[in-house]
Amino acid sequence: MVNGPDIAERRERARPASADHGLLGEAKLNPFGDLHTLQHLSARYARSLRSLFEPLLRQEVRSWAEPLVVQRFADYRAERGDALTAWMPLTMPPQADQGLCVLDGRFVLELLDLFFGGSGAAPAMLPSEFSPATEAMVERLGAMLVEPLRQAWEPLARIEFVPARPEASAAMLPGFDGDDAMIVTRFGIAAGTALPVFIDLLYPVSALKPHGAALTGKVVSKPVDTDPGWRSELTRAVMGVRFTVRSVLAEPVVPLQTLMTLKPGDVIPISFGPEVPVMVGNDLLGTGTVGAANGHAAVRLTSLVRTEGSLQ
Repeated sequence: MVNGPDIAERRERARPASADHGLLGEAKLNPFGDLHTLQHLSARYARSLRSLFEPLLRQEVRSWAEPLVVQRFADYRAERGDALTAWMPLTMPPQADQGLCVLDGRFVLELLDLFFGGSGAAPAMLPSEFSPATEAMVERLGAMLVEPLRQAWEPLARIEFVPARPEASAAMLPGFDGDDAMIVTRFGIAAGTALPVFIDLLYPVSALKPHGAALTGKVVSKPVDTDPGWRSELTRAVMGVRFTVRSVLAEPVVPLQTLMTLKPGDVIPISFGPEVPVMVGNDLLGTGTVGAANGHAAVRLTSLVRTEGSLQ
């Protein structure tokens, strides 16, 4: 990212629409049509990338989801060119299919330099393959990326994305054919004023066919009437939650020398005013006076506090 190439904030070339109907006599790449829900899911996942990459890049970042596209895997490989790239297969249990996480090699090397305390610089001449340290960084990134991806997919389907060993060449990937139709989701990450980098997640069309109906539905935000029975049960459950109520009568302060010389029978004097605070957790509930009730020490509430940040 520090030494990133001169790329635009968004995709440089116009990309085809996600609905590909194919030519006469050919199977269409995208049988779904408009993937509204998947685009919404990608936007949700993009928001989670900020908290993931800010600690790595040591500065505030912006993240967003690009419009998704569907294309042949061979076309996608040709589009990326021969630059150093990390190709990480993602198994998708309970299904047998595999997705792909594709990371720019220069970006990985910059993150590796930052990880070891550097400034985030990558070599001017990129290597042709990854060193063991770089491969370990790719695996670390993969493990970090899949957890929020599982969470983003959870409302739609329970898919356990599991990263496998990355490859520096797409030709070394097992189980991927050039004619496979892939849904390409791209995520932009920009730190400060630096040019953005992109992370691609590829889903095989065949893997998402079981979820086709859900993926093509339009996401509509509209108010929903709350079920009165559900609200009543929720209120009853909330009213039954138990809290610890405590009162701090005194907090004496003594020198360390006094503490070191204390022995059984010594007296630590305390004093407190006519009213003592009554707390619920770290919030002030009110004040009260110390007394007795039914043979037990007790605090009689004399006032309740209702201020912003206190118990409501």
